[in-house]
Order: sequence, then structure tokens, then C-alpha cells
Amino acid sequence: MAEILRAQKEELTRELHRLTDVPRDPVAAVSFGKRIGDGTTEAVERIAQTSAAKSLWAKLQDVERAIGKLAEGTYGTCDECGGPIPPERLEAIPSAVLCVSCARSRP
Repeated sequence: MAEILRAQKEELTRELHRLTDVPRDPVAAVSFGKRIGDGTTEAVERIAQTSAAKSLWAKLQDVERAIGKLAEGTYGTCDECGGPIPPERLEAIPSAVLCVSCARSRP
């Protein structure tokens, strides 16, 4: 399981760096003008990239927590209720740190 989690961490880190790299022309203005054009398209693209980066960052945090739980010997135990996380869930989502019930109750 540790190998799978490390591979996920590397992949998420690479993708996060790709999304958050400074554009080639960092001083170029991004416009939200009234007309649809290159500036508006670029602005919308950056907003989408920001959203994707936030999602990747959250997934990366889960993977890092799961790796930590492996080291602690608590992997497979829910961080919220302390109950067991079913093996099927861990197989489907190796980075799961919450049982199904606790994950459902989170926003």
C-alpha cells in the first residue's frame, strides 16, 4: 500500500506543480472585459486551473495523511470516529482516512 500511496503522491505533486507554474509572461494582464476574447478566455482558464489545483492539493493532503498513518500503524482506522475503514474502501481509495459514514457527513 505504501508504494501505491507514494506513487499517488508523486503524480499529484507533479500535476500540482504543472498547474501552479508561473505563466511564461507573468506580467501579462488578464482581462474580464465585456467582450469575449483572448483575455477573457485566459482568465476563465486560470480560474479553472486554480480550482483544479485546490482539489489536487486536498487529495495530496489525504495521501500524505495516509502515508503518515502507515508509519504510525493506524492505517485503516478512521481519523474521525476511530472505527475501522473497510478493506474494500481502502482498496478503492488507498488514501482514505475516514470510514464511509464519517466521509458522508463531511461537507
